[in-house]
Amino acid sequence: MKTKIFVDGQEGTTGLQIHERLARRPELELIEIDAAKRKDPAARAACLNAADVAFLCLPDAASKESAALVTNPRTCVIDASTAHRVDKAWVYGVPELGPDYRGAIRTSKRIANPGCHATAFALAVRPLVQRGLIPSDFPLSCFSITGYSGGGKKMIADYEQSPLPERLKSPRPYALGLMHKHLPEMRVHTGLDEAPIFSPVVGNFFKGLSVTVPLPLRQLPVAPSPQALHHALSEVYSGERFVRVLPFGDESVLDGGFFDVQGCNDTNRCDIAVFGHADQAVVMARLDNLGKGASGAAIQCMNLHLGLDEGLSLDV
Repeated sequence: MKTKIFVDGQEGTTGLQIHERLARRPELELIEIDAAKRKDPAARAACLNAADVAFLCLPDAASKESAALVTNPRTCVIDASTAHRVDKAWVYGVPELGPDYRGAIRTSKRIANPGCHATAFALAVRPLVQRGLIPSDFPLSCFSITGYSGGGKKMIADYEQSPLPERLKSPRPYALGLMHKHLPEMRVHTGLDEAPIFSPVVGNFFKGLSVTVPLPLRQLPVAPSPQALHHALSEVYSGERFVRVLPFGDESVLDGGFFDVQGCNDTNRCDIAVFGHADQAVVMARLDNLGKGASGAAIQCMNLHLGLDEGLSLDV
């Protein structure tokens, strides 16, 4: 018997990618809803409760409404919105954050898919906090540059108009009120006492994302070296298929001295790099914001929950 899948919101960027990838898998049956009934609660409830796995690819409020429609105890809900990422009744969908995360994803029926910036930040920072290299009360800051696909259909349309307006040709900082919607999960799932000061930037390229965390090493209580940071990250992720810690001090990881923000595009991989000297370091994490930062993460969680190879439909 085939596993039944429903994507609520398959018209959006994330939903479309999930639907397209899973449609190629013969062991799955995708439940389709009549286009005219996409906003009909009764029709959506029928599809949601008929599914073994239901993906919610909707705005926060709509995701909460859809989750409330699920009454079938066998239906696993994977929510791609921000709505449930720090809700204790939901599991956070980054298995690489530890055995407790991976185990909970296998058994839970409520999985919150992570944010793209938050995934990169948590993978870069959590091991360093856990090992005491960064104190949980240290005032961290970080910045991120991302492709415009992360802004959804409207932003994609803005950037793909021809001719492109001059104002869109250069990088654009945003969320300048310092209240970005990923901040709660960036704090909770790293073990920090306070959220970091986070400065995201959108660039004139379709996809790819890199988060940079500056560290004043001499101001940290244990004053770790860049090599110590790299060693800790390498140990934690040594057995992980989708997290690669790049060699320290190796110029081959750079493109003529530059870090390629799009280096993980079309994969479900996150690359982590450490650069610096005795006094200062930066930890950088890059991923495909539509892959490991969205649809890829959701599919990885589905695979884990169903007891399958977690890499099915995903590229390293």
